[in-house]
Amino acid sequence: MDTQAHDGHAHHSQPAPMPSGGLKDPVCGMVVTDQSPHRLEHVGRPYYFCSAKCQAKFGADPARYVEPRLLGQPADPTPPAAPPGTVYTCPMHPEIRQDHPGNCPKCGMTLEPVLPALEGDENPELLAFQRRFWWTLPLTAIVTLLAMLGHRLQWFEMGTQSWIELVLTLPIMFWAGGPFFVRGGQSIVNRSPNMWTLIGIGTGAAFLYSVVATVAPQVFPDSFVSMGRVAVYFEAAAVIISLTLLGQILELNARSQTSAAIKSLLRLAPKTARRIEADGSEAEVPLVQVHVGDLLRVRPGEQVPVDGVVVEGSSALDESMLTGEPLPVTKRPGDKLIGATLNTSGALVMRSEHVGSATVFAQIVQMVALAQRSRAPMQRMADTVAGYFVVGVVGIAVLTFFVWGLFGPEPSWVYGLINAVSVLIIACPCALGLATPMSIMVATGRGATQGVLFRDAAAIENLCKVDTLIVDKTGTLTEGRPTFERAVPAHGFDESDVLRLAASLDQGSEHPLAAAIVTAARDRALALDKAEQFNSESGIGVRGVVGGRTLALGNTTLMQQLGVDVSALIPQAETLRSQGASVMHLAVDGRLAGLLAVSDPIKATTADALATLRKAGLRVLMATGDGLTTARAVGERLGIDEVYGEVKPADKLQLVERLQSEGRVVAMAGDGINDAPALARADVGIAMGTGTDVAMNSAQLTLVKGDLRGIAAARVLSVTTVANMKQNLGFAFVYNALGVPLAAGVLYAFTGWLLSPMFAALAMSLSSASVIGNALRLRGAVVRQD
Repeated sequence: MDTQAHDGHAHHSQPAPMPSGGLKDPVCGMVVTDQSPHRLEHVGRPYYFCSAKCQAKFGADPARYVEPRLLGQPADPTPPAAPPGTVYTCPMHPEIRQDHPGNCPKCGMTLEPVLPALEGDENPELLAFQRRFWWTLPLTAIVTLLAMLGHRLQWFEMGTQSWIELVLTLPIMFWAGGPFFVRGGQSIVNRSPNMWTLIGIGTGAAFLYSVVATVAPQVFPDSFVSMGRVAVYFEAAAVIISLTLLGQILELNARSQTSAAIKSLLRLAPKTARRIEADGSEAEVPLVQVHVGDLLRVRPGEQVPVDGVVVEGSSALDESMLTGEPLPVTKRPGDKLIGATLNTSGALVMRSEHVGSATVFAQIVQMVALAQRSRAPMQRMADTVAGYFVVGVVGIAVLTFFVWGLFGPEPSWVYGLINAVSVLIIACPCALGLATPMSIMVATGRGATQGVLFRDAAAIENLCKVDTLIVDKTGTLTEGRPTFERAVPAHGFDESDVLRLAASLDQGSEHPLAAAIVTAARDRALALDKAEQFNSESGIGVRGVVGGRTLALGNTTLMQQLGVDVSALIPQAETLRSQGASVMHLAVDGRLAGLLAVSDPIKATTADALATLRKAGLRVLMATGDGLTTARAVGERLGIDEVYGEVKPADKLQLVERLQSEGRVVAMAGDGINDAPALARADVGIAMGTGTDVAMNSAQLTLVKGDLRGIAAARVLSVTTVANMKQNLGFAFVYNALGVPLAAGVLYAFTGWLLSPMFAALAMSLSSASVIGNALRLRGAVVRQD
């Protein structure tokens, strides 16, 4: 590469000129002088730059900016190479997905990566449109000036002026407007008429008519002659292209802000980790080299690199970036750590458990990305309308042309052509298409910063309609970190035997109650045996074989299924339940061995959260696999009147279906495997982020910190977002309902007003920008309910 920096010596080669004789930065197109301190020489020719940044870009790839091009315009930037596996989708049609860049076959929009890249924040399409706009804007201004004042200034004979306007308009139409005609052609080939169909037909008709009027004016009748020539409309085509470019620039700038939330999430991700090697030495390694089981050191002020568990040390961690909770959380050996959270004080040694896409942070980013690209049910109506809209607009334009041509004042056919072009240009199906996707993108990003993760757009739209909420008890209303209280042995067993056998069996369970029993046994140094033939009876207990003995641990429903008589310990069980404890029965070889009582304290925020939800008009029910007495005790403390105890997963599912059959819009909040069927069947399933993966995968909404106040916050965001979508759709409908008749000239008979195609293009561009601007107001929505 023959590229060298300016070294202060004289150079005799000529700098790269701009068409008018001045100098332009070949990277950004900005006007510069030969006195600029930023200069490089390439192939014996000096190039000047506005900044060191542009100089560095040029130096990295000079050929990208100095290839031969039309009239010396700077080349369009090529998109940076995307990471392997990048998926591209359309902002308006998320069902369009492919593994390479391109245009949407339905609406013509440039496809975007599902996950935005942090590197190279400048959108190549935006840069290309900016270049096309600024390089051709002077030509548009000259053409417009000649059209408006040429007959008065009399610089040229009018026929000659038409030729001058034609020459000046050529680069505007074929270079600046080239992408629009390509998209318009694709829309016809794909039989998916859209905004680009209208722009292509409108500007193409005005330009082709003007070319014929310039090249062969004799084919037109005398009625077409105005001010010494057959009327031409090069300025209309040029201004429409320039204004459409301006509208795309405004839209792309605004759309880039809708991905700000997900980019802010990506920026939270640490890039390296400090790994402790087998010999005790430490090495800083890229995150991609961290594997499950690695020991990692996290120093004060550093981010936790991946999900894992504390092995050594204690510290307070700031988890606000994921949970929205401002207070640091104390972590000690055995506590779980979430990747990307911040270690504020002490040093920790952790063992990695989940890396790469398996971390909570990666799953959150993925969930937000999928939700932003999903389609709201409300959008289906807009899409249906937009599909017929373009065809209808073309029909109205044809009708306008003939009505004006046959019945309008002279030159009637000229009026007909211009009004038909105005109709085609002012109509904006793009405003309809962007009405809900922009609101969804902003809302999901806003929710993610508050610990509220929507899986899809339908969840946002449906949550505001919910009037009934079913809540699980363990892990939802309660802490989900229960503590073992006591074991009550039956005749022939002692307390230690009951706890040891139950803990041995529960080692295979992921239920929080099981974890409490196992922890208690280990704290007492009881020797646990391996459980074989383990089987989880979701919602009612577990079964297995320990030390050759058949065990069953669960509620009275499981005991009844197995034919185990529990009558001997009923009084003790009821006493414990009345105190709010969960009671499990242990059966050994078909005989009752004892009871185990575990208490699960109610979350401090639960009562306030339920009060807020009731105030919003929600009917709240509790459905739990726990004993009915325990469930009622918790229900009494929280003011929940409708309580269902000892229910199986199928019973929860039936409860959801029964309420739905009564006309209720049901939300289900839970955190366990036994909640998964009901979460999936509910109109909106709400999973606690502190619960199981199965629950989160079954739900449409996840509360990262497992706090029911998040439901109230999510509902506020849902109401605000749906209102915003309705505003956008309403504006788009009203705009088109008023704009199309106005462009067709219906007011001419009363006011003498006609809408110029240039003003129609400006209105069309601003309509899309206004829809996006309204959606961006959601970034300031107040959603927290503290």
